[in-house]
Amino acid sequence: MSKNVYWTLLQHDDWNLHLAATDNGLCYVGSQGASFQELAEWAEARLPRYELVRHDAEMERYTHEFTKYFQGSLDVFTLPLDLVGTDFQQRVWQAMSAVQYGSTAAYSDLAETIGRPQASRAVGAAVGANPLLIVLPCHRIVGKTGSMTGYRGGLPMKTALLELEQKRG
Repeated sequence: MSKNVYWTLLQHDDWNLHLAATDNGLCYVGSQGASFQELAEWAEARLPRYELVRHDAEMERYTHEFTKYFQGSLDVFTLPLDLVGTDFQQRVWQAMSAVQYGSTAAYSDLAETIGRPQASRAVGAAVGANPLLIVLPCHRIVGKTGSMTGYRGGLPMKTALLELEQKRG
């Protein structure tokens, strides 16, 4: 019996994101405007024994929270997550999740938070490996000087998310 990864395409205003979840919770949030191929490649690499199944109804609870976020009426996601990563990645993602809506932190701040002040580059790699854009707010992580740095969704997406949050925050 194969396991399923359910997916949908969230479309809200100018936002178009692929979302995917296992029976345990949300496991993937795609880049703004990316093709289905990005999701398919991620799933093949991370969950090779799973079958991708489009299931809009199954994904409704996820799209509902994302819609509220984009409308500016949700600043903390309460969705169940199915997050697979190394212990180090999990620690970085947990620290990243503590960065408040509408604010930012530097990679070096995360390194300090997890007790590894010399590990900014490794922290950057863990942030870059985040499969749950927006939910785990890697868009809130910036360079030490406040500069915009790399983002899987692209810098325009990162900027748009920060602007959305700062309007309301």
